[in-house]
Amino acid sequence: MHPAQTISISSSSLSNHLTPTEHLSSDQLLQAKKALRQRIRKQRKQLSTFHQVKAANQLLKHLNNQYWYRSSRHIAVYLANDGELSCSAVIDALHTTGKQVYLPVLHPINHRQLMFVRYDQHTPMRYNRFGIKEPQLKRSRLLPPEALDLILMPLVGFDLQGNRLGMGGGFYDTTLDKVINQGWRPSPLCAGLAHPCQQVDALPKEPWDVPLDAVVTPTYVLRFSV
Repeated sequence: MHPAQTISISSSSLSNHLTPTEHLSSDQLLQAKKALRQRIRKQRKQLSTFHQVKAANQLLKHLNNQYWYRSSRHIAVYLANDGELSCSAVIDALHTTGKQVYLPVLHPINHRQLMFVRYDQHTPMRYNRFGIKEPQLKRSRLLPPEALDLILMPLVGFDLQGNRLGMGGGFYDTTLDKVINQGWRPSPLCAGLAHPCQQVDALPKEPWDVPLDAVVTPTYVLRFSV
């Protein structure tokens, strides 16, 4: 992964941090990450509806300026939950331009993996075991993750090295572990979407963590390998 290149960074970004991790036990690290998740999620939930709508529109503008976004045809997104940065404006724009949009669906057997189902305004939806809407599973609308051009991922926290703090379930990491950077085939590009308040000073990197290629916020874009 190449060093992060900052396109523009807002001076209003909030800073969070984990206690230095080199002397922490695995249990202590787990608790530190849990506390950080709680703190960032609380900050994120305090954003007003007006702020969220404005942020979604600004997100689309930043994405439209990225060649790797414009050149992608098969793009995975997500439906915002728990104060996550909304993809609503992005989804509408992708459908307008004729690109293929996919949403993650919990695998019915491998409970820590995701499947990606093509999504449009007529797609039948259901609630998964976490109470989050997802498309009904239909084999004809499935696309394997390695066939995606771009995955726009939710996250709880991120740092300037491209590390991502998720909700703790490991769904994206498990799904993409054998897909990213295989060498013998192209990999989907992974970009995290977040509010500036989700940026942290540093995150510990676990061996199974899938690094981000980029982070896009409503006010700045970080590029790592694109």
